[in-house]
Amino acid sequence: MEVTLPLQRSPSCRTVFSERTQFRIKPFLGFLPTQSFNWKRDHMAATTTYRITANFSRRRPRRISTPRSNDSTPRGFTPRTQVPTTSIQRRGQKNNEKKKGTGPSPAPEFTIPGSNTETPQLKTGSDEEEVSGVNLVVAKAEAESDGIGLEVASTSESLFDEDKTSQFEETVRMPEVDERILVESKDAEGITESEDKAFVSGDVDVSVYGRVIEEKQIYTKSSDDEGGENIEKEESVEEIDIFKVGNNASRETDSRNVTISKTVDKVESINCVDDFHKRPSVKPEGVDEGYNSISEDKKKADNFLKLKLETEEILRKEALDRLASDNFRKGHKLFYYPEIVEPDRDIEIFFNRSFSTLKFEPDVIIMGAFNDWKWKSFAINLSKTQLNGDWWSCKVYVPREAYKIDFVFYNGNDVYENNDEQDFCITVEGGMDGFDFENFLLEEKRKEQEEVMRRKAERERQVEEQRRIEAEIVESEADRAQAKEEVAKRRGMLQELLKDAVTSFVNVWYIEPTEFGANDRVRLYYNRSSGPLSHAKDIWIHGGHNHWKDGLSIVSKLIKSESKDGDWCCADVVVPDQAVVLDWVFADGPPKQAVVYDNNLLQDFHAIVPKSIPGELYWVEEEQQIYKSLQAERRLREEALRAKAEKTVRLKEETKERTLKTFLLSQKHIIYTDPIDVHAGSTVTVFYNPANTVLKGKSEIWLRCSFNRWTHRMGLLPPQKMIPIENGSHLKATVKVPLDAYMMDFVFSEREDGGIFDNKNGMDYHVPVFGGVVKEPPMHIVHIAVEMAPIAKVGGLGDVVTSLSRAVQDMNHNVDIILPKYDCLKHSNVKDLQFHKSYSWGGTEIKVWTGKVEGVSVYFLEPQNGLFWVGCIYGRANDGERFGFFCHAALEFLLQSGFHPDIIHCHDWSSAPVAWLFKEHYMHYGLSKARVVFTIHNLEFGANLIRKAMEFSDKATTVSPTYAQEVSGNSAVAPYLFKFHGILNGIDPDIWDPYNDKFLPVPYTSENVVEGKRAAKEALQEKLGLEKSDLPLVGIITRLTHQKGIHLIKHAIWRTLERNGQVVLLGSAPDPRIQNDFVSLANQLHSSHGHRANLCLTYDEPLSHLIYAGADFILVPSIFEPCGLTQLTAMRYGSIPVVRKTGGLHDTVFDVDHDLERAQACGLEPNGFNFDGADGAGVDYALNRAISAWYDGREWFDSLCKRVMEQDWSWNRPALDYLELYHSARK
Repeated sequence: MEVTLPLQRSPSCRTVFSERTQFRIKPFLGFLPTQSFNWKRDHMAATTTYRITANFSRRRPRRISTPRSNDSTPRGFTPRTQVPTTSIQRRGQKNNEKKKGTGPSPAPEFTIPGSNTETPQLKTGSDEEEVSGVNLVVAKAEAESDGIGLEVASTSESLFDEDKTSQFEETVRMPEVDERILVESKDAEGITESEDKAFVSGDVDVSVYGRVIEEKQIYTKSSDDEGGENIEKEESVEEIDIFKVGNNASRETDSRNVTISKTVDKVESINCVDDFHKRPSVKPEGVDEGYNSISEDKKKADNFLKLKLETEEILRKEALDRLASDNFRKGHKLFYYPEIVEPDRDIEIFFNRSFSTLKFEPDVIIMGAFNDWKWKSFAINLSKTQLNGDWWSCKVYVPREAYKIDFVFYNGNDVYENNDEQDFCITVEGGMDGFDFENFLLEEKRKEQEEVMRRKAERERQVEEQRRIEAEIVESEADRAQAKEEVAKRRGMLQELLKDAVTSFVNVWYIEPTEFGANDRVRLYYNRSSGPLSHAKDIWIHGGHNHWKDGLSIVSKLIKSESKDGDWCCADVVVPDQAVVLDWVFADGPPKQAVVYDNNLLQDFHAIVPKSIPGELYWVEEEQQIYKSLQAERRLREEALRAKAEKTVRLKEETKERTLKTFLLSQKHIIYTDPIDVHAGSTVTVFYNPANTVLKGKSEIWLRCSFNRWTHRMGLLPPQKMIPIENGSHLKATVKVPLDAYMMDFVFSEREDGGIFDNKNGMDYHVPVFGGVVKEPPMHIVHIAVEMAPIAKVGGLGDVVTSLSRAVQDMNHNVDIILPKYDCLKHSNVKDLQFHKSYSWGGTEIKVWTGKVEGVSVYFLEPQNGLFWVGCIYGRANDGERFGFFCHAALEFLLQSGFHPDIIHCHDWSSAPVAWLFKEHYMHYGLSKARVVFTIHNLEFGANLIRKAMEFSDKATTVSPTYAQEVSGNSAVAPYLFKFHGILNGIDPDIWDPYNDKFLPVPYTSENVVEGKRAAKEALQEKLGLEKSDLPLVGIITRLTHQKGIHLIKHAIWRTLERNGQVVLLGSAPDPRIQNDFVSLANQLHSSHGHRANLCLTYDEPLSHLIYAGADFILVPSIFEPCGLTQLTAMRYGSIPVVRKTGGLHDTVFDVDHDLERAQACGLEPNGFNFDGADGAGVDYALNRAISAWYDGREWFDSLCKRVMEQDWSWNRPALDYLELYHSARK
């Protein structure tokens, strides 16, 4: 066969057998190992042609390619090919061809820079078979190319017709084995020496052959292997494309011959399929015996490999010499090889010391990292090279995650070459980009966090296990000690019994036989005439054993003894098991029917069981038995407590989850996401309804989104136009949530460039993100207050300060409380109280104490001027002066202690001065980071102070949305409505918990609310002397003031009694006149309805718990109520609230007959009864409906009790609202 080959400086020979399709053939390396070669760079002749003759008539053995082994030539030494078509691309092309069932698809054509447009012709021919219509063109090589070889490209428009092409395709196709290096044919190139001889004539520089582009491992399957599965592995041979040409195709190419004008020496080709590791070979089908002879020629294969490595090194040196020369001439400080840097490869970095600040330094070290110094740092010593110039080099492995290499050079001490403070960098091609790398880092961080959490959990588990083991040892020792004590006690008792125990008493009783033991049947004789039963008709024995240990165990009727003279009677009894002493009395009848007894003058009768008197072994066994019994009882108790604790935690977590979901859905009429629970790394759809906002009616709505409260590294995302959804008024947009997000942030606008914004009145819209690798940084909140439950509580203010602090702290924020150190403080509720420091301010020394109250850190300020040594919290004429001094002292403490809180939260008139004192004296003098939040608990007191605090605070709140509306017209509030918000209070679910309430007879949850409340009602009725009957019970727990609607309370008491219900009131009046009035009412009710009414005119904490649990209804008819906690506590215990619609009562109680839509808008269901008026008719309207519901539908009423118990009125939801407010204040 003759083929025209244009000569080109390329690392491989390629041929094309169909239109625009490129294949590669193996370069012809025909010289023998013994020949000498003169390798030259300038051997190319633009007009030189050659004749190459080859025999392709024999079928070639199949060969399979595998990845290069680890011991092959190192990465970074392979010259870069000038043709960018890679094996992987061709493999993908080949797969596509296979799917489509068509011929090979066209391959792109590439022009080598610097090549000659004229193509020198090289013709090959074959005596037996010639391929016609094939022109193999080898372009002239680029002068600056890294390697030299034969590049074969197609110049013919068509080689075969369509059916021939298909036949050819079917012949050459083979499955891919290697991911990185592809062999594009099923046929191997095992051409034997007798089959493939190439003859080349002419004066040719043989350096044109043998230039290597890639290394590959090829496996050849040999039929000589009996199993047919052994593979021969050929290490480090050039990449080749092998094709099988059928006889039909050969015959059609007879006329396609070209001649070669010059001749070269005949060179014998070397077959490169030898097994370099001496593995057995399998002879492929159709290969003659010559194949085996040449494949077994180990010497030739070794020589070829040596030659190949030498060739590679020569090519590498040529490339490095060129690069070194060029860069030295241009004055460059460094270059690298290969020139295209790819990930997961080695590169060699060359540094010219003479051009740098290190030119006089003996040591040169490269110090670097990847991806803007974010990934895998390294430090490597450079070595002097043999290149011309002062070039030093080292190898650096480029990890697969790299997109850039950053580095500097230094001498190992203090002299650096850092590219004029810009650092050196090399771009990595084909790997990650910056965004992908950031996500990769986040994913790595997530894995690291998971591992840290796993290890932490394992450590905690081990610590808990060790604690359990130690506790078990202590408890076991305690059980053993208790068992010993019990045995000693029993031995002492037995000794006392034995003193009185005998085997008979003369003329009174005796036992036959005299020797008996446990489980023996004996006969007991009794002389009835000896005692008070001489005239009794019947005689009975009531007996037990061991000092009546197990109660009554022997009962039998005595009969007249026939064998004894006198008035003797007898009974046969069985001695109880383990009986040591028998105990009994005689009576005139069986138990519960006897009247007259003979009990041995109140001493009872006792008899020794002779055969059962215990020895020392018995007491050892008894101690062990008691010990085991104690252990079993203790473990049962511990298991019950553990199960209860686990259930409590589970219930709290479930409640939190429900509350968070309710919180997210509470703004569904405006905004929500799908899914509702947003997870980091996911894509979510944001839905927005402008109809309920300031953007109502706008033609366009644009979403502006970011993350982590607008602080995310990606900044503000580009505005996104929202599109309408089908069948609804909402619009939608899709957002990709990054892995390091913990919060989504939204505002909406009418135009892309802004216009009118909906930012939720300055609060912005936020949706929490779960599962992110970054957690929200904690805020530091400091409460400055004059009340705190339970150590200094007067009203609801103290409850709010404690419970809100605990709830926010549970959300991983830092909370401190500053409180006066009253002399009436309940120190028993303060843990770890200790002196902290002293400081001077206001002309006096102020001592500071620290401690923990309900798990919250508290700083107690004790001024030595005695302002808080007055025995009370409120009620002094100088309260304003006292609390004003405290507020200033608290701010001074923060300043002098170096505190930098994010939020300072002050409460009501008593700590209102904090707001303006901070702004006027401290904001610009060391506490600039803080923002002030002020909460109004009751506007009835200190309106002037409240007005000034409203002016200076950054955000202001009150304790319910409705109360905020009710006081919005007040002059203290009206000018500041833009920063005024209503946030409901909550209750402490740990204090008010019917499942763990020690004051209740039966703990209960919503699952057994009916049984639990029934038991509580019975206990309440018994405690207060009420009739134990199943009647509707109305409870009232309140301070008796006009604010609480005392005239409505009186009316409700009488109305309940009229409806045949029971009523219980617990509370007292600070006004003596009101207290006396209710004392008179209590006396009246006791006389007329003592079995159905009871008024306890004091405060009793245990009784309040029992009323909340035992009552069916809790009445709260307040005239005004900023928030109210009574109705919330009632629902926690499954009692139905009956309230007047005002303040927080209106925000928390939804009437079962009228408030369905209002409840659903809040994510709730109706939960009680309410009324509007402040007269008896209003009370009657609600109370009558409530009592009628109890009488008429008990099943429905029980389900209502269950429903209200499952609603969350704790601080879970208010804490979320306060956190949003805190963040808004910091913006």
